[in-house]
Parts: sequence; C-alpha cells; structure tokens
Amino acid sequence: MEVLLNPWPWYVSGPLIALVMALLLYFGKTFGMSSNLKTLCAMGGAGKFSDMFRFKWRDQIWNLTVLVGAMIGGFIAVNYLSNDSGTDLNPKTVLELQTMNFETPGAKLVPDEIYSFDAVASPKGLILLIIGGLLVGFGTRYADGCTSGHAITGLSSLQKPSLIAVIGFFIGGLIMTNFILPLLF
Repeated sequence: MEVLLNPWPWYVSGPLIALVMALLLYFGKTFGMSSNLKTLCAMGGAGKFSDMFRFKWRDQIWNLTVLVGAMIGGFIAVNYLSNDSGTDLNPKTVLELQTMNFETPGAKLVPDEIYSFDAVASPKGLILLIIGGLLVGFGTRYADGCTSGHAITGLSSLQKPSLIAVIGFFIGGLIMTNFILPLLF
C-alpha cells in the first residue's frame, strides 16, 4: 500500500537536523557528503594514486552511515512520503521558465527538460553533466568540503571558512539561475 503525504514541513525536519548536528558535535564528529565519498575512494585504493586519499579510512567508516541513510531516506521519501502535487511556483517564474521551453514548470518536483533520461543522455545533457561534475568536484576540493558539510556542520559550529563558503555557494547559485541557465535553455 502506497502512502502519499506532503513533504515534511521545515518545523519538523529542521529540528531533526539540529538534533543530529548536536549529537555529532557532542561526539566530536563532522558531517558532509564529500567526506563519505572521500572515505569510499580511500577504501577502494585511491590512496595509491593521490595523497588526498591516504588517511586512516577505518576511523571514518562511521561516516558511511550518512551515505546509507541518505539512500534509504531517499527511497522512503520517493516511495512513501511523496505525492504528485508539484511545486507551487511564482507566476512570474512560470512565465520565465516557459520562455526557456519548459513545458509544464512546477507540475513535477524536477522538470523532465533537465532530469529525464532523454535529457541526460543527449549530447547537451552529457556535456552539462561532465562539466558540472568537474566544477562541483573542483569546488568541493577547493572549498575543502561540500555544501552540506559547510552549510550544516560548519555553520552550526560557527566556522568562519564555512560562512564564506556558504556565501559563495549562494552567489554561485544566483549567477547560475539568473545568467547561465537562461543561456543553456
């Protein structure tokens, strides 16, 4: 039986994230998806090719619970906590997206024009994935962490480099949304 619910509101999910962060801080641990990927690469032997992956990955294996939890949580969210209500977009945003050839903006959580298999498998989609992946990988390495690590762990522990990184993430997102995305579509 499939249960259809709206996404959890901020006042439920926000305190749950805060609780997890308080527990991590209490136990002296940090959180971030790039840390999980770094640990996976080290486990796979990437330390033979790069000094970045030469560390005691067994000390970080606990962090992989975050990766497993994200996969299980994503599965539960898609299959049991989602509905087809779409996204309530500002009418001006809908018009702007329609001028960029998005057929039904807001009808689905993610637009088929970007996230369908056909869009991703197209030459344009593959080029965007490759360039985007390289930029995200470079940015994560350059910023010494990912958006989740800096925005959740770094800000909750009052780290100035994380504040600077998060400001940079938002500026980059605004530039992408307002200047680059319209050129791509």
